[in-house]
Amino acid sequence: MKTTIITIVVLIILAVGGYFIFRGPNLDNVTPATGNNPAPTGQTQTTPATTTTQDKTQTVIGTSENGTEIVAYHYGTGEKNVLFVGGIHGGYEWNTALVAYELMDHLQANPTTIPENVSVTVIPVLNPDGLEKVTGKVGRFTAADVSKNSTTLISGRFNANNVDLNRNFDCDWKKDGVWQNRTVSGGSEPFSEAESSALKAYIENNKPAGAVVWYSAAGGVYASSCHNGVSPATLDLTKAFATASKYPAHEQFNFYEITGDAVNWLAKLNIPAISVLLTNHTDTEWTKNLAGVKAVLNYFAK
Repeated sequence: MKTTIITIVVLIILAVGGYFIFRGPNLDNVTPATGNNPAPTGQTQTTPATTTTQDKTQTVIGTSENGTEIVAYHYGTGEKNVLFVGGIHGGYEWNTALVAYELMDHLQANPTTIPENVSVTVIPVLNPDGLEKVTGKVGRFTAADVSKNSTTLISGRFNANNVDLNRNFDCDWKKDGVWQNRTVSGGSEPFSEAESSALKAYIENNKPAGAVVWYSAAGGVYASSCHNGVSPATLDLTKAFATASKYPAHEQFNFYEITGDAVNWLAKLNIPAISVLLTNHTDTEWTKNLAGVKAVLNYFAK
């Protein structure tokens, strides 16, 4: 009898022990691992989902016909955003991209240039494929990288589809545009090109308070309009940049017929916009343009 009782007790002990061994730990009472608290041994720690913070200093607004990113760079935090665009004619007007890069460097080093209630967006190169034809580079370059071959320089005015982007916007668009004394392609329809379409989307989504687009070479500041007259704000903007920079001011560009022009399309959207034409195809005339930029920013700060 005694032996039987002992045997039963041993069996009970073994049964209870086996239950806890094979059941495992009670996870209901385990504190989840968080922060610097490591997960208990034997547990797999689950990393919580994280949200990637968008880089607010730049935006890829689209890609060129050859797939190169077109980037907009942002400075300041004010509500009134002023847009500056270079390189619409790519490698033919490569100095317009350089002056935009100089503006970016200046704003990075001198953020107080921007008034408190103003912000700045710079798109230094709208036509990266055309620029690459002439410099052999994607992105930043120096004057030393620029080809001296005149045929190459002219080809750099156009995008990869041989379209003049400044004839591809929706103001008086024509399939066959004019540049000086030659016919150039305006694309198959307004915004048929990836580059102009990217700028269109960016403008419509962000609605800048005003815009300055650099070209070369005539040495002047030109107002914009699209059969709606030059707006008072555009006239003020033209005068502000011209007076500070010492470039002559003009209400219209009338050297030859202009169709599908980017700045005139901006006027169609009632966005004050001006064309700033550098004096030649090689110099950025930085001192003059910095003075003009400051005057424009102060104008929008009012």
